[in-house]
Amino acid sequence: MCEYKKPSHRHGEHRLGDDQQFWPSTEIFRYIQRRQNGHHVGYYPRRLMSQFVARQLPGLLSEKEYALGDINKIFASHWASDRQVAFGTKCNKLIVMDLVSKQMVQIPSLQNSGQSSPADCPCGIHSIAVNFSRSLLATGGENTNDLAVYRLPTFDPVCLGEQGHSDWLFDIKWLDDEFVVTGSRDSKMALWCIKDDKDSDASTTSVSHIPMRSPDYGYDIVTPLTVKSCKKAEKVRALGYNHNNHEIAALSLNAYVHFWDAKHFIQKCSRKLTYPRENVCMAVCPDKGLYAVGSQSHVTLLDSRAPKHVGCIVSKQRGCGIRSINFNHDMLTIGTGAATIYFYDMIAGKYLELNCGHPCSLTAGKGWLLHDETYQDFFVDQEYPNAIYTHCFDNSGTKLFAAGGPLPAGLWGNYAGLWQ
Repeated sequence: MCEYKKPSHRHGEHRLGDDQQFWPSTEIFRYIQRRQNGHHVGYYPRRLMSQFVARQLPGLLSEKEYALGDINKIFASHWASDRQVAFGTKCNKLIVMDLVSKQMVQIPSLQNSGQSSPADCPCGIHSIAVNFSRSLLATGGENTNDLAVYRLPTFDPVCLGEQGHSDWLFDIKWLDDEFVVTGSRDSKMALWCIKDDKDSDASTTSVSHIPMRSPDYGYDIVTPLTVKSCKKAEKVRALGYNHNNHEIAALSLNAYVHFWDAKHFIQKCSRKLTYPRENVCMAVCPDKGLYAVGSQSHVTLLDSRAPKHVGCIVSKQRGCGIRSINFNHDMLTIGTGAATIYFYDMIAGKYLELNCGHPCSLTAGKGWLLHDETYQDFFVDQEYPNAIYTHCFDNSGTKLFAAGGPLPAGLWGNYAGLWQ
Protein backbone atom coordinates (compact mmCIF):
# COMPACT_ATOMS: atom_id res chain seq x y z
CA MET A 1 0.00 0.00 0.00
CA CYS A 2 1.22 3.49 -0.82
CA GLU A 3 1.92 5.62 2.23
CA TYR A 4 2.29 9.34 2.54
CA LYS A 5 5.87 10.59 2.29
CA LYS A 6 6.94 13.52 4.42
CA PRO A 7 8.27 16.40 2.29
CA SER A 8 12.05 16.68 2.33
CA HIS A 9 13.72 20.07 2.61
CA ARG A 10 16.59 20.77 0.29
CA HIS A 11 19.14 23.49 0.90
CA GLY A 12 17.52 26.92 0.84
CA GLU A 13 14.01 25.60 1.39
CA HIS A 14 11.75 26.87 4.14
CA ARG A 15 11.83 24.98 7.46
CA LEU A 16 9.39 25.28 10.30
CA GLY A 17 10.57 27.22 13.31
CA ASP A 18 9.90 26.10 16.87
CA ASP A 19 6.97 28.50 17.13
CA GLN A 20 5.36 26.98 14.05
CA GLN A 21 5.53 23.46 15.50
CA PHE A 22 3.31 24.32 18.47
CA TRP A 23 0.80 21.66 17.45
CA PRO A 24 2.29 18.11 17.56
CA SER A 25 0.49 15.36 15.69
CA THR A 26 -1.33 14.07 18.80
CA GLU A 27 -2.92 17.48 19.34
CA ILE A 28 -3.98 17.67 15.70
CA PHE A 29 -5.81 14.34 15.82
CA ARG A 30 -7.32 15.21 19.21
CA TYR A 31 -8.69 18.43 17.72
CA ILE A 32 -10.28 16.65 14.75
CA GLN A 33 -11.65 13.81 16.89
CA ARG A 34 -13.27 16.14 19.43
CA ARG A 35 -14.86 18.22 16.66
CA GLN A 36 -16.29 15.16 14.90
CA ASN A 37 -17.77 13.95 18.19
CA GLY A 38 -19.58 17.26 18.64
CA HIS A 39 -17.50 18.52 21.57
CA HIS A 40 -16.58 22.17 22.01
CA VAL A 41 -13.05 22.84 20.74
CA GLY A 42 -11.30 25.64 22.56
CA TYR A 43 -8.45 26.05 20.10
CA TYR A 44 -8.48 28.78 17.49
CA PRO A 45 -8.70 26.70 14.27
CA ARG A 46 -6.38 28.86 12.17
CA ARG A 47 -3.60 28.48 14.72
CA LEU A 48 -3.83 24.73 14.32
CA MET A 49 -3.11 24.81 10.62
CA SER A 50 0.63 25.40 10.49
CA GLN A 51 2.56 24.73 7.33
CA PHE A 52 3.40 21.31 8.81
CA VAL A 53 -0.26 20.35 9.05
CA ALA A 54 -1.07 21.68 5.57
CA ARG A 55 1.54 19.27 4.18
CA GLN A 56 0.55 16.27 6.28
CA LEU A 57 -3.24 16.50 6.04
CA PRO A 58 -3.84 15.51 2.36
CA GLY A 59 -2.57 11.98 2.93
CA LEU A 60 -5.03 11.49 5.80
CA LEU A 61 -8.26 12.65 4.16
CA SER A 62 -11.13 10.28 3.40
CA GLU A 63 -14.27 10.96 1.38
CA LYS A 64 -17.89 11.21 2.46
CA GLU A 65 -20.05 11.43 -0.67
CA TYR A 66 -23.52 13.04 -0.71
CA ALA A 67 -26.65 12.16 -2.69
CA LEU A 68 -27.98 15.40 -4.19
CA GLY A 69 -30.95 14.26 -6.23
CA ASP A 70 -31.37 15.42 -9.82
CA ILE A 71 -29.58 18.79 -9.74
CA ASN A 72 -27.14 19.51 -12.57
CA LYS A 73 -23.44 20.25 -11.99
CA ILE A 74 -22.20 22.30 -9.06
CA PHE A 75 -20.16 25.22 -10.37
CA ALA A 76 -19.54 27.21 -7.16
CA SER A 77 -19.39 26.63 -3.41
CA HIS A 78 -18.56 28.41 -0.16
CA TRP A 79 -18.63 27.43 3.50
CA ALA A 80 -21.55 29.20 5.23
CA SER A 81 -20.69 27.88 8.73
CA ASP A 82 -18.58 25.14 10.28
CA ARG A 83 -21.11 22.52 9.13
CA GLN A 84 -23.01 24.17 6.26
CA VAL A 85 -21.94 24.71 2.65
CA ALA A 86 -23.73 26.89 0.10
CA PHE A 87 -23.41 25.84 -3.53
CA GLY A 88 -24.72 26.96 -6.91
CA THR A 89 -25.67 24.76 -9.84
CA LYS A 90 -25.83 24.85 -13.61
CA CYS A 91 -29.62 24.56 -13.30
CA ASN A 92 -29.49 27.90 -11.41
CA LYS A 93 -30.26 26.67 -7.91
CA LEU A 94 -28.71 28.07 -4.73
CA ILE A 95 -28.66 25.30 -2.13
CA VAL A 96 -27.46 25.17 1.48
CA MET A 97 -26.49 21.72 2.74
CA ASP A 98 -25.85 20.65 6.31
CA LEU A 99 -22.91 18.28 5.97
CA VAL A 100 -23.74 16.48 9.24
CA SER A 101 -27.50 15.92 8.86
CA LYS A 102 -27.34 15.89 5.01
CA GLN A 103 -30.36 18.22 4.94
CA MET A 104 -30.56 20.43 1.85
CA VAL A 105 -32.53 23.67 1.53
CA GLN A 106 -33.03 25.50 -1.76
CA ILE A 107 -32.77 29.26 -1.27
CA PRO A 108 -35.32 31.22 -3.35
CA SER A 109 -33.77 33.03 -6.31
CA LEU A 110 -34.18 36.81 -6.34
CA GLN A 111 -36.37 38.07 -9.18
CA ASN A 112 -35.58 41.28 -11.01
CA SER A 113 -37.79 44.34 -11.29
CA GLY A 114 -38.30 44.06 -15.04
CA GLN A 115 -35.97 46.97 -15.71
CA SER A 116 -33.16 44.76 -17.03
CA SER A 117 -33.14 42.11 -19.74
CA PRO A 118 -32.12 38.52 -18.93
CA ALA A 119 -29.05 37.01 -20.56
CA ASP A 120 -29.47 34.67 -23.51
CA CYS A 121 -29.13 30.93 -22.86
CA PRO A 122 -28.79 31.13 -19.06
CA CYS A 123 -26.16 28.80 -17.64
CA GLY A 124 -26.63 28.83 -13.87
CA ILE A 125 -24.67 30.08 -10.88
CA HIS A 126 -20.92 30.33 -11.44
CA SER A 127 -19.83 32.16 -8.30
CA ILE A 128 -20.56 32.49 -4.58
CA ALA A 129 -18.67 35.00 -2.41
CA VAL A 130 -18.88 35.89 1.29
CA ASN A 131 -17.71 39.25 2.64
CA PHE A 132 -14.95 39.63 5.22
CA SER A 133 -17.19 39.81 8.30
CA ARG A 134 -19.18 36.80 7.00
CA SER A 135 -22.41 38.79 7.20
CA LEU A 136 -23.33 38.83 3.48
CA LEU A 137 -23.28 36.28 0.67
CA ALA A 138 -23.31 37.33 -2.99
CA THR A 139 -24.21 35.13 -5.95
CA GLY A 140 -26.32 35.16 -9.12
CA GLY A 141 -30.03 35.97 -9.26
CA GLU A 142 -32.93 34.40 -11.14
CA ASN A 143 -31.51 36.16 -14.19
CA THR A 144 -27.93 34.96 -14.56
CA ASN A 145 -26.68 38.49 -15.29
CA ASP A 146 -28.01 39.89 -11.96
CA LEU A 147 -26.28 40.04 -8.57
CA ALA A 148 -28.17 38.61 -5.58
CA VAL A 149 -27.09 39.36 -2.00
CA TYR A 150 -28.29 37.46 1.08
CA ARG A 151 -27.81 38.04 4.80
CA LEU A 152 -25.95 35.41 6.82
CA PRO A 153 -26.61 33.19 8.65
CA THR A 154 -30.35 33.30 7.84
CA PHE A 155 -30.13 33.76 4.04
CA ASP A 156 -32.72 36.54 4.16
CA PRO A 157 -32.56 38.55 0.89
CA VAL A 158 -30.84 41.93 1.14
CA CYS A 159 -30.86 43.25 -2.43
CA LEU A 160 -30.72 42.42 -6.12
CA GLY A 161 -28.24 44.18 -8.39
CA GLU A 162 -29.49 45.00 -11.89
CA GLN A 163 -28.25 46.73 -15.05
CA GLY A 164 -24.63 45.81 -14.45
CA HIS A 165 -24.21 43.13 -17.09
CA SER A 166 -25.90 41.92 -20.26
CA ASP A 167 -24.48 38.39 -20.12
CA TRP A 168 -23.71 35.68 -17.57
CA LEU A 169 -22.15 36.75 -14.30
CA PHE A 170 -19.01 34.61 -14.12
CA ASP A 171 -17.31 35.71 -10.90
CA ILE A 172 -17.75 37.84 -7.76
CA LYS A 173 -15.16 39.23 -5.34
CA TRP A 174 -15.72 41.32 -2.20
CA LEU A 175 -13.24 44.16 -1.67
CA ASP A 176 -14.44 44.73 1.90
CA ASP A 177 -17.72 44.40 3.79
CA GLU A 178 -19.63 46.77 1.45
CA PHE A 179 -17.95 46.94 -1.95
CA VAL A 180 -18.09 44.03 -4.35
CA VAL A 181 -16.86 43.53 -7.94
CA THR A 182 -18.46 41.35 -10.61
CA GLY A 183 -16.97 40.06 -13.86
CA SER A 184 -19.08 38.91 -16.77
CA ARG A 185 -19.19 37.13 -20.09
CA ASP A 186 -19.99 40.54 -21.57
CA SER A 187 -16.29 41.46 -21.00
CA LYS A 188 -17.20 44.09 -18.42
CA MET A 189 -16.59 44.60 -14.71
CA ALA A 190 -19.00 46.30 -12.34
CA LEU A 191 -18.45 47.85 -8.92
CA TRP A 192 -21.32 47.70 -6.41
CA CYS A 193 -21.94 49.13 -2.96
CA ILE A 194 -24.09 46.90 -0.75
CA LYS A 195 -25.66 48.50 2.33
CA ASP A 196 -27.30 46.32 4.96
CA ASP A 197 -28.75 48.25 7.89
CA LYS A 198 -30.07 45.20 9.72
CA ASP A 199 -27.96 43.45 12.31
CA SER A 200 -27.32 39.93 11.02
CA ASP A 201 -26.94 38.68 14.60
CA ALA A 202 -30.44 39.84 15.55
CA SER A 203 -32.14 36.91 13.85
CA THR A 204 -31.71 33.30 14.87
CA THR A 205 -34.01 31.82 12.24
CA SER A 206 -32.79 28.45 11.02
CA VAL A 207 -31.91 28.14 7.34
CA SER A 208 -34.38 25.24 7.13
CA HIS A 209 -37.31 27.61 7.83
CA ILE A 210 -36.71 30.18 5.07
CA PRO A 211 -40.04 31.24 3.50
CA MET A 212 -40.54 31.58 -0.23
CA ARG A 213 -40.40 35.17 -1.38
CA SER A 214 -43.21 36.69 -3.43
CA PRO A 215 -42.65 38.68 -6.64
CA ASP A 216 -43.48 41.98 -4.89
CA TYR A 217 -40.00 41.83 -3.29
CA GLY A 218 -38.80 41.86 0.27
CA TYR A 219 -35.48 43.34 -0.77
CA ASP A 220 -33.95 46.41 -2.43
CA ILE A 221 -33.14 46.78 -6.11
CA VAL A 222 -29.71 48.37 -6.65
CA THR A 223 -27.59 49.39 -9.63
CA PRO A 224 -23.79 49.44 -9.89
CA LEU A 225 -21.68 52.46 -8.96
CA THR A 226 -19.84 52.06 -12.24
CA VAL A 227 -19.43 49.58 -15.09
CA LYS A 228 -16.24 49.45 -17.15
CA SER A 229 -15.11 47.43 -20.13
CA CYS A 230 -12.05 45.30 -19.49
CA LYS A 231 -9.61 46.28 -22.23
CA LYS A 232 -8.24 43.42 -24.35
CA ALA A 233 -10.63 41.00 -22.64
CA GLU A 234 -12.92 38.57 -24.42
CA LYS A 235 -15.28 37.38 -21.67
CA VAL A 236 -14.14 37.89 -18.07
CA ARG A 237 -14.06 34.36 -16.65
CA ALA A 238 -12.57 34.68 -13.15
CA LEU A 239 -11.54 37.34 -10.64
CA GLY A 240 -8.95 37.52 -7.88
CA TYR A 241 -8.41 40.16 -5.20
CA ASN A 242 -5.18 40.79 -3.31
CA HIS A 243 -6.16 42.81 -0.24
CA ASN A 244 -2.52 43.49 0.66
CA ASN A 245 -1.96 45.79 -2.32
CA HIS A 246 -5.61 46.51 -3.23
CA GLU A 247 -5.29 44.85 -6.61
CA ILE A 248 -7.92 43.06 -8.68
CA ALA A 249 -6.94 40.48 -11.29
CA ALA A 250 -9.38 39.56 -14.05
CA LEU A 251 -8.89 36.43 -16.15
CA SER A 252 -10.38 36.49 -19.65
CA LEU A 253 -11.03 33.55 -21.95
CA ASN A 254 -8.68 34.91 -24.63
CA ALA A 255 -5.77 34.08 -22.27
CA TYR A 256 -5.09 37.45 -20.66
CA VAL A 257 -4.89 38.47 -17.02
CA HIS A 258 -5.85 42.10 -16.46
CA PHE A 259 -4.70 43.96 -13.33
CA TRP A 260 -6.85 46.70 -11.80
CA ASP A 261 -6.32 49.29 -9.07
CA ALA A 262 -9.15 48.46 -6.66
CA LYS A 263 -9.09 51.82 -4.87
CA HIS A 264 -9.79 53.77 -8.06
CA PHE A 265 -11.29 50.92 -10.12
CA ILE A 266 -8.89 51.61 -12.98
CA GLN A 267 -7.27 49.02 -15.24
CA LYS A 268 -3.48 49.16 -14.93
CA CYS A 269 -2.10 46.57 -17.36
CA SER A 270 -2.68 43.22 -19.03
CA ARG A 271 -0.49 40.12 -19.30
CA LYS A 272 -0.73 37.58 -22.11
CA LEU A 273 -0.67 34.00 -20.84
CA THR A 274 1.71 31.45 -22.34
CA TYR A 275 -0.87 28.67 -22.42
CA PRO A 276 -3.97 29.88 -24.28
CA ARG A 277 -6.43 26.98 -23.89
CA GLU A 278 -9.21 26.75 -21.31
CA ASN A 279 -8.04 29.36 -18.81
CA VAL A 280 -11.09 29.15 -16.54
CA CYS A 281 -10.00 29.46 -12.89
CA MET A 282 -7.76 31.59 -10.72
CA ALA A 283 -6.59 31.76 -7.09
CA VAL A 284 -4.67 34.38 -5.11
CA CYS A 285 -1.93 34.01 -2.51
CA PRO A 286 -1.87 37.55 -1.00
CA ASP A 287 1.17 36.98 1.23
CA LYS A 288 3.33 36.10 -1.77
CA GLY A 289 1.60 38.45 -4.21
CA LEU A 290 0.97 35.51 -6.54
CA TYR A 291 -1.91 34.65 -8.83
CA ALA A 292 -2.36 31.06 -10.02
CA VAL A 293 -4.26 30.47 -13.28
CA GLY A 294 -5.50 27.03 -14.29
CA SER A 295 -5.63 26.10 -17.99
CA GLN A 296 -6.00 22.89 -20.00
CA SER A 297 -2.70 21.34 -18.88
CA HIS A 298 -0.82 23.90 -16.78
CA VAL A 299 -0.97 26.24 -13.81
CA THR A 300 0.62 29.60 -14.58
CA LEU A 301 1.96 31.69 -11.68
CA LEU A 302 1.86 35.46 -12.09
CA ASP A 303 3.02 38.53 -10.19
CA SER A 304 1.72 41.88 -11.46
CA ARG A 305 5.12 43.43 -10.66
CA ALA A 306 6.88 41.06 -13.10
CA PRO A 307 6.69 41.57 -16.88
CA LYS A 308 6.27 37.82 -17.52
CA HIS A 309 4.90 34.84 -15.62
CA VAL A 310 7.10 33.78 -12.71
CA GLY A 311 6.46 30.05 -12.83
CA CYS A 312 4.57 27.17 -14.40
CA ILE A 313 3.27 23.88 -13.02
CA VAL A 314 2.50 21.03 -15.42
CA SER A 315 -0.76 19.25 -14.63
CA LYS A 316 -0.58 15.59 -13.63
CA GLN A 317 -3.59 14.97 -15.90
CA ARG A 318 -2.82 16.78 -19.10
CA GLY A 319 -5.65 17.49 -21.51
CA CYS A 320 -8.63 17.11 -19.18
CA GLY A 321 -8.35 20.68 -17.91
CA ILE A 322 -7.85 22.31 -14.53
CA ARG A 323 -11.35 23.31 -13.38
CA SER A 324 -10.75 24.73 -9.88
CA ILE A 325 -7.77 25.97 -7.93
CA ASN A 326 -7.13 27.22 -4.38
CA PHE A 327 -4.39 28.12 -1.92
CA ASN A 328 -4.31 26.60 1.57
CA HIS A 329 -1.31 28.35 3.17
CA ASP A 330 1.62 27.41 0.88
CA MET A 331 -0.26 24.43 -0.54
CA LEU A 332 -1.87 24.85 -3.96
CA THR A 333 -4.85 22.54 -4.50
CA ILE A 334 -5.73 21.67 -8.10
CA GLY A 335 -9.11 20.22 -9.14
CA THR A 336 -9.14 18.58 -12.57
CA GLY A 337 -11.71 17.61 -15.16
CA ALA A 338 -10.99 13.94 -14.41
CA ALA A 339 -12.29 13.73 -10.83
CA THR A 340 -8.94 14.29 -9.08
CA ILE A 341 -7.54 16.86 -6.65
CA TYR A 342 -3.74 17.28 -6.47
CA PHE A 343 -1.61 19.10 -3.92
CA TYR A 344 1.37 21.21 -4.95
CA ASP A 345 3.83 22.37 -2.27
CA MET A 346 4.83 25.92 -3.20
CA ILE A 347 7.79 25.87 -0.79
CA ALA A 348 9.26 22.55 -1.96
CA GLY A 349 8.36 23.34 -5.57
CA LYS A 350 6.78 19.96 -6.30
CA TYR A 351 3.64 17.87 -5.92
CA LEU A 352 3.12 16.09 -2.61
CA GLU A 353 4.12 12.44 -2.98
CA LEU A 354 3.43 9.09 -1.38
CA ASN A 355 6.30 6.83 -0.29
CA CYS A 356 5.97 4.91 -3.54
CA GLY A 357 6.68 8.09 -5.47
CA HIS A 358 3.14 8.51 -6.78
CA PRO A 359 1.53 11.94 -6.31
CA CYS A 360 -0.71 12.39 -3.29
CA SER A 361 -4.21 12.91 -4.70
CA LEU A 362 -7.91 12.60 -3.94
CA THR A 363 -10.22 10.84 -6.41
CA ALA A 364 -13.89 11.79 -6.37
CA GLY A 365 -16.70 9.25 -6.20
CA LYS A 366 -19.07 8.36 -9.03
CA GLY A 367 -21.75 10.91 -8.18
CA TRP A 368 -25.04 10.72 -10.10
CA LEU A 369 -25.66 10.78 -13.86
CA LEU A 370 -28.99 11.16 -15.68
CA HIS A 371 -29.49 8.49 -18.33
CA ASP A 372 -31.64 10.60 -20.64
CA GLU A 373 -31.95 10.55 -24.44
CA THR A 374 -28.73 12.53 -24.89
CA TYR A 375 -26.86 10.00 -22.78
CA GLN A 376 -28.42 7.05 -24.61
CA ASP A 377 -27.71 8.52 -28.06
CA PHE A 378 -24.16 9.82 -27.56
CA PHE A 379 -22.57 8.70 -24.28
CA VAL A 380 -23.90 5.25 -23.37
CA ASP A 381 -21.38 2.56 -22.28
CA GLN A 382 -18.67 5.14 -21.63
CA GLU A 383 -17.13 6.29 -18.36
CA TYR A 384 -17.28 10.00 -17.52
CA PRO A 385 -15.54 10.98 -14.27
CA ASN A 386 -16.81 14.05 -12.48
CA ALA A 387 -14.99 17.31 -13.08
CA ILE A 388 -14.06 19.11 -9.84
CA TYR A 389 -15.60 22.47 -10.75
CA THR A 390 -15.27 23.81 -7.21
CA HIS A 391 -13.47 22.96 -3.98
CA CYS A 392 -12.93 24.90 -0.76
CA PHE A 393 -11.42 24.38 2.69
CA ASP A 394 -13.26 25.33 5.85
CA ASN A 395 -11.84 27.96 8.24
CA SER A 396 -9.76 25.39 10.11
CA GLY A 397 -8.20 24.08 6.90
CA THR A 398 -8.94 20.49 7.95
CA LYS A 399 -12.13 19.85 5.94
CA LEU A 400 -12.31 20.06 2.15
CA PHE A 401 -15.61 20.29 0.25
CA ALA A 402 -15.38 19.31 -3.42
CA ALA A 403 -18.15 19.27 -6.01
CA GLY A 404 -18.91 19.25 -9.71
CA GLY A 405 -20.36 16.91 -12.28
CA PRO A 406 -19.71 15.31 -15.68
CA LEU A 407 -17.41 17.30 -17.95
CA PRO A 408 -19.31 16.97 -21.28
CA ALA A 409 -21.78 19.84 -21.66
CA GLY A 410 -24.54 17.52 -22.87
CA LEU A 411 -24.54 15.32 -19.77
CA TRP A 412 -26.71 16.07 -16.72
CA GLY A 413 -25.34 14.95 -13.36
CA ASN A 414 -23.69 15.96 -10.10
CA TYR A 415 -21.09 15.13 -7.47
CA ALA A 416 -20.40 16.44 -3.96
CA GLY A 417 -18.09 15.09 -1.30
CA LEU A 418 -16.54 16.10 2.01
CA TRP A 419 -12.93 15.13 2.62
CA GLN A 420 -11.86 15.06 6.26
